[in-house]
Amino acid sequence: MEPTPAPFFADIAQGPAGGAAHWVRTSDGLRIRVGHWRSDATTKGTVLLFPGRTEYIEKYGPAAADLAERGYATLSVDWRGQGLADRMLPDRLLGHVEAFLDFQKDVEAAVRLAERLALPKPWYLLGHSMGGAIGLRAAINGLPVNACAFSAPMWGIQIPAALRPVARVLGALGPRFGLAKLRTPTTTVEAYVQASPFEDNTLTNDPDMYRMMQDQLAAQPDLSLGGPTVQWLTESMAECASLAANASPALPCVTFLGTNEQIVNTAAIHDRMARWPGGELVMVDTAQHEVMMEGPDIRREVFDRMVRLFDQYPG
Repeated sequence: MEPTPAPFFADIAQGPAGGAAHWVRTSDGLRIRVGHWRSDATTKGTVLLFPGRTEYIEKYGPAAADLAERGYATLSVDWRGQGLADRMLPDRLLGHVEAFLDFQKDVEAAVRLAERLALPKPWYLLGHSMGGAIGLRAAINGLPVNACAFSAPMWGIQIPAALRPVARVLGALGPRFGLAKLRTPTTTVEAYVQASPFEDNTLTNDPDMYRMMQDQLAAQPDLSLGGPTVQWLTESMAECASLAANASPALPCVTFLGTNEQIVNTAAIHDRMARWPGGELVMVDTAQHEVMMEGPDIRREVFDRMVRLFDQYPG
């Protein structure tokens, strides 16, 4: 049976030709959306691009274009609770997950689709932010990739010192007092790019990329997602701690981190890469959280370096 087509907003994606999306079912019965870009020119393999929290397939159209120029197809995914995937709560703007390891069920469903679509092999992993945590767990579990890259991976969450005790208390008391599905304090009801102007944002220094993200959500409001729930925060913190206790997988790896990173815990990234045999941490000068969505010079630097690694492991 052919995979079921899903909506794909090529007009806002700014990606290469050949983009499409499909619905897939996870092992626990949720419907998620998986998208891909491939063409006759993408012959070196496929990059499994794991997005961050709040993100959606079309946001990575420009990244898919950068990868296609270098010979790679791209697969991306709307994780449960975001994009057009099934949302977890009646209030669709609340970012929620029951258990962080549930995202591995989404990974399994995406990999099954990639096999059914016969996306070019070998495969490579690219995980951004929350997708970096999901991707690291998947790699530890044996994700069939030849090498991996990470962009500002969420291997720890940047919580101001004054709020850390609050986060611990909320995590401990949330289930008992019905707080688990409430939005985490200090986060916004709207998506970040809708609630925050470009000036002083913590994502990118490039106004065109920031405007693209704003325009995408204005054109397709169903893709929007606001702040996370207390349970998402609790589950994420627990998964980061669990990952930190694991050895790095036996995969070639490069990780990119902006020198102006303000969202994820940079110490956790430095620690992980210091104990990743053969891994390399690339500090991207002046970049913020979205190193793949900075200006053209930085994007060129990042994708060239990433693909140099992938090219070394063709199978």
